[in-house]
Amino acid sequence: MSEQIVKINKVDICTESFGNSKDPAVLLIMGAMSSLDWWDENFCLRLADQGRFVVRYDHRDLGRSTIYEPGTSNYTITDMADDAAGVLDAYSIEQAHIVGMSLGGLIGQILALRYTDRVSTLTLIASSVFGTEMEKLPPMDQSILDHHAKSASIDWSNREATISYLADGWKTLVGSKPYEQERLYKLAEKEADRAKQLPSRFNHAMLQGGDVYFDRLGEISVPVLIIHGTEDPALPYEHGLALAKAIPHAELLTLDGSGHEIHSEDWDQIIDSVVKLSSQ
Repeated sequence: MSEQIVKINKVDICTESFGNSKDPAVLLIMGAMSSLDWWDENFCLRLADQGRFVVRYDHRDLGRSTIYEPGTSNYTITDMADDAAGVLDAYSIEQAHIVGMSLGGLIGQILALRYTDRVSTLTLIASSVFGTEMEKLPPMDQSILDHHAKSASIDWSNREATISYLADGWKTLVGSKPYEQERLYKLAEKEADRAKQLPSRFNHAMLQGGDVYFDRLGEISVPVLIIHGTEDPALPYEHGLALAKAIPHAELLTLDGSGHEIHSEDWDQIIDSVVKLSSQ
């Protein structure tokens, strides 16, 4: 694997790749307030072992990418889609298989509409419809909002408290499968140690834009796979069903008992499905 900082749209984006660059490319796009670390390194390596060139990256305001003052809004979701396209340019990738988690799935939808010639397939994990329909769907569980409300009292200079806060955030997102405390705490340690400025993550809560792409999912023509857990507390399963309805040719893979997470028990199923889709 190899990490590098690339200049995209006048900002720095931290990227990391796994595998052989001659293999079909898979671009992993993580969700809001989540650095590249939450695409578990072992998950990436296993996907690369299946003959895929895997790239993950930090969004703006996360990890080692460009950060802004906490509480400010400096970019739109369309800018974030342009960042993703810029990552492909940085690696000289003409077309990629896009895999987006949560907000990453919404960014992936914009990519498929805005850069139709750059997207080979689209996999949407624990995501939702980009459009007005999303407002009609079941809301996020209050416990998730309550957890993040505690962030105002976090002493970000206290490494132990910071790591606990980050890992416990993922604990609010689990379904009925066992909470992987040891694994998630290790990922939280990586994120805490890599981040330039952790409080900047909350700028994602002010993200706007992309209105021109609202309610246009029927225009997506590439193969689409929707992966959604039945016990997702952030974007309940109905969001996955709505996606399947909005993109008529999409396949739906249901993960029984999974929450808003990429649980290690689901890795084989997810990786096999992505490889199968990207082999079409």
